[in-house]
Amino acid sequence: MTGRSEISWFSALCDDDYEFLGVPDPGLASSWEHCRNIALAAEAGGFDNLLLPSGYGLGIDTLAFAGGIAPLLKRMRLLAAVRIGEVWPPQLARQLATIDQMLGGRLTINIISSDLPGETLASGPRYRRTVEAMTLLRAFLNGESVDFDGEFWKLKLDPPRVRPVSGRAPPFYFGGLSEDAREAAAQGADVYLMWPDRMEVVRETIADLRARAEKRGRRLKFGYRVHVVVRETEEEARIAADRLLSRLDAKTGEAIKSRSLDSQSAGVRRQVELREAAAGDGFVEDNLWTGIGRARSGCGAAIVGDPDQVLAKLKAYQDLGVEAFILSGYPHQAEADLFARHVLPHLEHGALEL
Repeated sequence: MTGRSEISWFSALCDDDYEFLGVPDPGLASSWEHCRNIALAAEAGGFDNLLLPSGYGLGIDTLAFAGGIAPLLKRMRLLAAVRIGEVWPPQLARQLATIDQMLGGRLTINIISSDLPGETLASGPRYRRTVEAMTLLRAFLNGESVDFDGEFWKLKLDPPRVRPVSGRAPPFYFGGLSEDAREAAAQGADVYLMWPDRMEVVRETIADLRARAEKRGRRLKFGYRVHVVVRETEEEARIAADRLLSRLDAKTGEAIKSRSLDSQSAGVRRQVELREAAAGDGFVEDNLWTGIGRARSGCGAAIVGDPDQVLAKLKAYQDLGVEAFILSGYPHQAEADLFARHVLPHLEHGALEL
């Protein structure tokens, strides 16, 4: 594989860890101890970054966890998800700058265009609010004074005294498939994140977002969020994937998916379409398996195969323009170890540079 990519893992803060999908396991429930162990295993395994997801009603708090784990990490970055519908930008900027200092400058930020829990804002205004939030956060984290007269916030403030280590805003990672989401990404994001799809769709999406950003005089980098099931042989990987679903019933799977606050988003609908278009074994193209989407809202497919096949798939995405991968697997700590042993040593990787 040529070229350098950021290779990130996933800490299951939102009650999303299983040995068998749909079968709760108290030992894998989101807790400080369990998610800490995933984070420490990811750093020991050599991953460059760790996504800390965020859900209002699920699991444990993202920023509180980030502050707790920061002093325990020596090298790895954190990609902290923040739900824009639930925050006041000046306060969030201070929290993020503080965590960045605790990490020695290794914070990255995943912007989520969320509603305020209990309320629903239409897609257009919700994404416009997200663009305003990104504008404000970037200004505060860059150390700039703000005189802002927006649709959702009207603020005239000096920046918080606390600043990120670099003196500028950490990178903003952002995803979404709808027209409103794509426009928001083009206006305010640094890294556009995609969920799994066929190669031709990934190519088209990158071309579209690149053009939208260029019209605004901006450049985007591209990231890809996908699960992995890697074993020494393809047969073993497929057996492991089938085992993951072996105790799942359809009713439980639907209940798990519907409890997510983004279960009706354009991106989630696309994951459903992808799964419905798959062959009987769940594969929609070589080594891309959609079975995980039977019990998960959001990212609903996995790269399944032996180490060479997984490497080849990652290279194919990289050739399309992907420079950052956010990977996960079940159980998360065990699959991180497998990927770290079988695949990561064969990748040229490191923190994404903007």
